Amino acid sequence: MKKISTKTTVLKMSPNNEPVETIKSGEKVVFKTYDCFSNSIQKEEQLFSSVGWDLINPATGPLYIEDAKPGDVLKVEVLDIKVDEKGVMTTAPNHGVLGDIIPEEKTKIISIENGKAIFNDKIRISIKPMIGVIGTAPKEDEIPTGTPGEHGGNMDCKRIVKGSTLYLPVNVKGGLLAMGDLHGVMGDGEVVICGLEISGEVTIKVTVLKDVNYPLPMLIEGSDIMTIASAETLDEAGNLATKNMHKFLNEEVGIDLHEAGMLLSLLGDLKVCQVVDPLKTARMELPKWVLEKYDYILK
Repeated sequence: MKKISTKTTVLKMSPNNEPVETIKSGEKVVFKTYDCFSNSIQKEEQLFSSVGWDLINPATGPLYIEDAKPGDVLKVEVLDIKVDEKGVMTTAPNHGVLGDIIPEEKTKIISIENGKAIFNDKIRISIKPMIGVIGTAPKEDEIPTGTPGEHGGNMDCKRIVKGSTLYLPVNVKGGLLAMGDLHGVMGDGEVVICGLEISGEVTIKVTVLKDVNYPLPMLIEGSDIMTIASAETLDEAGNLATKNMHKFLNEEVGIDLHEAGMLLSLLGDLKVCQVVDPLKTARMELPKWVLEKYDYILK
């Protein structure tokens, strides 16, 4: 199995990025990743402001997938996520939802022991490693790895975990898939601008899908299917995620226009991924069994 090391990272998702590894459709590959601070914070005396924005959210890659052409879809199956033995969190004035009431910067180093994040002497949190940044190259523009969008990117969706399947667009030949910004655990919202930031490695299987018309990015995890959308405001992101799911149910699954909306109002859960990036991200969740009732099978 091929492995991509952290010697090859990008800070922009770009059609101009040179691929560092190539695989065939259906092959597996391992990505080694830095944390969102490029592993530059190793002790609590080091603050967020010491890192510099030119080191924030490095993504390992990009990976070139043979036979991936514009208009195709990448099916990315997350087979495993392994994280290191400690992670880091920071707070800072003017950053995140609480930035207007936080007076000074603070860094906290958090150890991982037996699958638990040791937050303090009272609180131990079960980890659930997830991928914060994962995406393909946009067709023309360069998009910073810290910004989410239709290409994926910094979606910070806590359900991109081991066992999940993420569908992403192919905008340029080869797709140019890159990822990073792992979290040991993170709540919806990521309200202080970080989760438990941690380095590690991700094992994935990538398959090129032809002639499919999914709303992208789209995610399967557990018993749910999700449409993920990012926009300048959370309202806009939530509306877009909902409309993408509705269009999918109506046009792809074949559910009546009105009944598709009613089902979303009965069974759909509109949730926040993150509210701290340049664009906000939301997801619409729907039980997969709805698709099964209509004999619809995802590729």
